[in-house]
Amino acid sequence: MPESPAEAAHVVKQQGRLGAAFLRAHGWRLLLVFLGLLAPLWAFGAMADALHEGEAFAFDVPVLQAVHGIASVQLDRLFVLFSALGYAWGVVPVDAILIVALVLWRRMREGVFAIVSIGGSLLLNLAAKHSFARTRPDLWRSIAPAETTYSFPSGHAMGSMTLAMVVILLCWNVRTKSGWSWRWPVALLMGAFVLMVGLSRLYLGVHYPSDILAGWSAACAWVVGVYGLVYYGTLRPWQVPGPNRPG
Repeated sequence: MPESPAEAAHVVKQQGRLGAAFLRAHGWRLLLVFLGLLAPLWAFGAMADALHEGEAFAFDVPVLQAVHGIASVQLDRLFVLFSALGYAWGVVPVDAILIVALVLWRRMREGVFAIVSIGGSLLLNLAAKHSFARTRPDLWRSIAPAETTYSFPSGHAMGSMTLAMVVILLCWNVRTKSGWSWRWPVALLMGAFVLMVGLSRLYLGVHYPSDILAGWSAACAWVVGVYGLVYYGTLRPWQVPGPNRPG
């Protein structure tokens, strides 16, 4: 860790230089991945016309009604909590802490991966929302705070899946000194969190199931695409850089 503010500033400058070099080398590839997902979120492209006409997918309303049918005071509290953790009170601060920690630990390549994955996912979500301009469901009066953004794809689903995929891929090849792998414990924990965040948005009635599925799909594809560019060839997270290889 940096021992002074000046040293920390130097580390941040190093990270910025590596990030700029990465964008110069792979910027056009990132743009292709971005546009490939945006136009129009591969798995949902065939249904785009229905979205623009304001129609719901066939499974959207029945699933929402089924989830609403299990409502209770206890579940209200649980899913309001997970909805909050899925964005402002969980995912966003953890994103920031993860990026800052990677930079200050001088894990430059890991930092580039996290920054591009998280920042690009946010931009992709905003661009997709305004491209489709889908209104939110209004089947019942939600107990959630008022939502003012468009519905498709879900920002909560996309943000939580992006964080989960970044953490899982960074931990995929990590083992303790005793040989115990972090791979599956981390994957199961993050998977459960992402699922609960997605369910919370359905339970609160502020997203259609297709919004959640689109957010998950786009986040997975985007993070895997970025990972493939950052860790090309035989590179893996946490490797010690060689003499001609930036960290």
